[in-house]
Amino acid sequence: MRLLIVEDEQDLAGALHSGLTRAGYAVDLAPTGRCAWEKAQVHRYDVIVLDLNLPDIDGLELCGQLRADQPEPAPRILMLTARGSMTDRVRGLDQGADDYLVKPFALAELLARIRALLRRDVSGGDCLLRVGELEMDTARMTVNLDGSPLALTRKEFSVLRYLMSRPGQVVGAEELLEHVWDEHANPFTETVRVTVGTLRRKLKDACPTQRIDTVIGRGYRLVDA
Repeated sequence: MRLLIVEDEQDLAGALHSGLTRAGYAVDLAPTGRCAWEKAQVHRYDVIVLDLNLPDIDGLELCGQLRADQPEPAPRILMLTARGSMTDRVRGLDQGADDYLVKPFALAELLARIRALLRRDVSGGDCLLRVGELEMDTARMTVNLDGSPLALTRKEFSVLRYLMSRPGQVVGAEELLEHVWDEHANPFTETVRVTVGTLRRKLKDACPTQRIDTVIGRGYRLVDA
């Protein structure tokens, strides 16, 4: 899943980038509201983590603009702020934020809130994703196939998580690139095809009935035959 972190404090932004990347997310950074707005027009984000205290625009205003402008399915917006009053929280939610986290906060809580936002559309609010013999724990970043642990790289895990959240649906390579890789990925490389290929082989070796099919001209589909 792809996140945009809108935070002007460099140390905090760097720490969030490192922690969220280790958790398996593709993470882009924006130090200003204008930068965030421009990136949101180009890329499709699953969650935007938005600091309210930005140097060029009020975060509440930016939240409203992002919510009004983004096509469906719109990204979830999680606000970060030192403003902890009830009035500020209500204003943020009224502007379209999905959740609100007051600084200082622990990375573990931020990760839990991001997982909760991502679960609103899939899996009935459970940390576990299941497709056939596949079971993924998104909190612990573990995968079991046919009852046995499956060793995956971070990127393979992220691709599988995206496919498992859309079981039976065809997911295009461009969509995977948008949601699983960050802004530094080269769209002209074979990175998606190669990653899907290695993931497909691991699934086949562990359980032949659990596979990723290629739908010619359209993309990939996770199936349980």
